[in-house]
Amino acid sequence: MCGIVMVRLLKPLDYYVKKYGTPFYASNKMFIIMEKMGNRGQDGAGVVNIKLHPEPGHRYISRSRSNGQKPVQEVFDHINSRFKDLARNEPEKLKDAEYLKDNFAFTGEVWMGHLRYGTYGGSSIEHCHPLLRQNNWMTRCLTAAGNFNLTNVDELYDLLINLGQHPKEKSDTVTVMEKIGHFLDLENEQLFQRFKQEGYDNKKITSLIAEHLDVAKILQNAAQDWDGGYTMGGIIGHGDSFVVRDPNGIRPCYYHIDDEIIVIASERAPIQTALGLSSGVVQELPLGHALIVKRDGTHSIQQVTRPGKNFKCSFERIYFSRGSDQQIYKERFELGRQLARRVADKVGKDFRTAVYGYIPNTAETCFYGLMKGIEEYCDEMKAKEILELQANGGLNHEDLVKILQNRPTYGKPLLKDTKSRTFITSDAEREAMVALVYDITYDIAKENVDTIVLIDDSIVRGTTLKTSVIRMLARLKPKKIVIVSSAPQVRYPDCYGIDMARMSDFCAFRAAAALLKERGLEQVLDNVYKRCKDQEHLPKEQVKNWVKDIYAPFTDEEISEKISEMLKPVDLKCELDIIFQDLEGLHKSCPDTPGDWYFSGNYPTAGGNKVVNRAFIYFMEGNNARAY
Repeated sequence: MCGIVMVRLLKPLDYYVKKYGTPFYASNKMFIIMEKMGNRGQDGAGVVNIKLHPEPGHRYISRSRSNGQKPVQEVFDHINSRFKDLARNEPEKLKDAEYLKDNFAFTGEVWMGHLRYGTYGGSSIEHCHPLLRQNNWMTRCLTAAGNFNLTNVDELYDLLINLGQHPKEKSDTVTVMEKIGHFLDLENEQLFQRFKQEGYDNKKITSLIAEHLDVAKILQNAAQDWDGGYTMGGIIGHGDSFVVRDPNGIRPCYYHIDDEIIVIASERAPIQTALGLSSGVVQELPLGHALIVKRDGTHSIQQVTRPGKNFKCSFERIYFSRGSDQQIYKERFELGRQLARRVADKVGKDFRTAVYGYIPNTAETCFYGLMKGIEEYCDEMKAKEILELQANGGLNHEDLVKILQNRPTYGKPLLKDTKSRTFITSDAEREAMVALVYDITYDIAKENVDTIVLIDDSIVRGTTLKTSVIRMLARLKPKKIVIVSSAPQVRYPDCYGIDMARMSDFCAFRAAAALLKERGLEQVLDNVYKRCKDQEHLPKEQVKNWVKDIYAPFTDEEISEKISEMLKPVDLKCELDIIFQDLEGLHKSCPDTPGDWYFSGNYPTAGGNKVVNRAFIYFMEGNNARAY
């Protein structure tokens, strides 16, 4: 789950020096937004900057990338370091916009940044965006960055081969870059021939191509075969820029335009923070459209692919995006509130014997919603009890005080000390990490009396719960532990940008498979395997998700109970219950982001069905490879 940001200055650099007192106005905005979107990727970061109207012989593209421990900070340290001597020796020249643009890198008008969360490929600096496709003709030079995963890389790779290209590797990043590059070259060639026939010389033709380049047509041709979720940004060497969004809106994209600046980013709240804006002036890029900015600053939103059904990713709202977004805050709050009655059923009517908390920090808002729902339920119970006593003539002051004191207890039974995300950490590191990132609040619960309720934003593998969280909570010697997931059971792989690729990773799948074996239904696994194999070489448009059949014999509650049993440490002496959100609660909480394929198996693109079947085939064959 990567993040992108683009900043386009609409005024000359000198304008920002005079108004804001700094030539680094755009750079500062880039840094703020990328820092605020650090939740979207810690594997690497990169920034590219392009100067408009450079003189021949002058460098006009600058790029800095890092895959270090603090990649965003390292990128901007590198950018800012080149100005230190100037600030020390000739500080007055920091106000000379023309001098800076002529003599220093990263002083151009068009910026693009990327935060990398690697779901595929290596972790070297070469895997960090933005990528460059260089050419001596500015209008053929391309730099690109994206938050995306495509399901049909093999198909796209073969298309490039058939075009006569020689891609340097088979990956969605390279194939997308080269596909756009191919149609960029084609558009250049067509325009060159047109203006040549009209009698213009080569030098004039170069400027005419820059003026007439049809970016929307390039993207329409390039994107027509893409199957996946994407927000892809690019800058062409002469200064045209674009950000394009997939037709189902799987990956998010927001923008703001005024007379000074255009800002585009993967999240709304960081744009608001950087520019001091209200949420109403930050817009969402429509499905299947691109925001295109020409070199002269004119801009438009144009349809690139035919918009499909809204499948905006609900996991963005549950986990990845910043909770400071106004709408996301409301949705996470409601996710927690939706679970209150089910939690109360597990805890019992004596609310004083339960201590409520949350992990990790992304679950904090869900926790507030859960507590609001518990309080509402508690108030209902109190009112009912008071009315019953009053009707029977038995209400007295002592009873009333006792009833009113029956209220839930808030606390932090478990604390996360570091900012490391164990969901994102690699498999090999996860188990070692969890022992370091959590600690307990001692004596917060009454031994053998209190129930500890802990809400988490999601439970995918269950590794952290079993190896650390539950064991650490057990030190408090509670009567019962209740773990609550604000998300439904993750049952299927994601192939659009979230690192959930293998069936065996999902505790819900392992629970369903175990139930099939317990009940003598192993043939279901064999039947699904056969059906998946029968479809293995069909076109993706003809493939059906047969993995749904594995869950069909069981209710959600049966699978939850099995998960609780499987994740319970053998030496745990207290009861353990794990409660998951249901799909109805999810959609009530997040009505505008109905994409739920990892929970429901209803994939937004044909390639998703092919990926889930392949993932199951790999599971049955003992192949630990990724399915995409």
